[in-house]
Amino acid sequence: MDYRKIFETIPEEFDRWRPRYCDELFSDIIKYAQIDSSKAVLEIGPGTGQATEPLLKTGCAYSAVEIGDEFAKFMNNIYNSYANFRLINADFELYDFGDNSFDLVYSAAAFQWIKEDIGYSKVYNILKSGGVFATFGVESGSRVPALNDRIQEVYSKYWKPEFDYDNYIKERNSDGEDIDRIDKFKKYGFVDAERRNYSNTREFSAEDYISYIKTSSGHISLKEPYRSKLLDGIKNVILGAGGRAILNDDIVMHIARKP
Repeated sequence: MDYRKIFETIPEEFDRWRPRYCDELFSDIIKYAQIDSSKAVLEIGPGTGQATEPLLKTGCAYSAVEIGDEFAKFMNNIYNSYANFRLINADFELYDFGDNSFDLVYSAAAFQWIKEDIGYSKVYNILKSGGVFATFGVESGSRVPALNDRIQEVYSKYWKPEFDYDNYIKERNSDGEDIDRIDKFKKYGFVDAERRNYSNTREFSAEDYISYIKTSSGHISLKEPYRSKLLDGIKNVILGAGGRAILNDDIVMHIARKP
């Protein structure tokens, strides 16, 4: 199985429950890269479009490359009314962009799935001189440490996923995720690399929290009876703590330029 397509089984649930990104982040990207109707933008791995519309609304020549067939259909159904929208249903690692070049290439919670040596080099090559590369994602944790501890106790009993996301990502990224993304930008020739942080808070009922975590790769691949026991155990922990789970989202963006 190509685990880059693991979310293909749940496009509607993925669209509903995966975290969104804050307006400030998009304002920063658009300002930093000076995106307007004269610029060309490429999004890598848009999924169901959690980070798409703010760039489309600038009037830029927007393109996206999405490996998932179901996600590509989903994206086309949502955004094909935009005259500046173009979707390429292909594998970014293999796709030949020809003479096309971009003022901005960005990826939200997807670039880690791409082989490092291919991904960074390819982005560098398809960017115009002075073009911007940005990657971002969400790191979430419970606002209540005690609740997080109890949830982790449930994971220690039942977390036996068929697909080990962490090892898979390390295999595709030779330096491992312990190497700072800024250092990776520098390694492949980018300049002015920086990290920017944003924050958000989300609150879930016990039922909604279960729906949310079911959209992560490890939970999708988790087999029975572990899956039911894990989800029931976490739900009962949240119900026992008042029935609400509050997550603090740390939204992390890395951004740099091609000289």
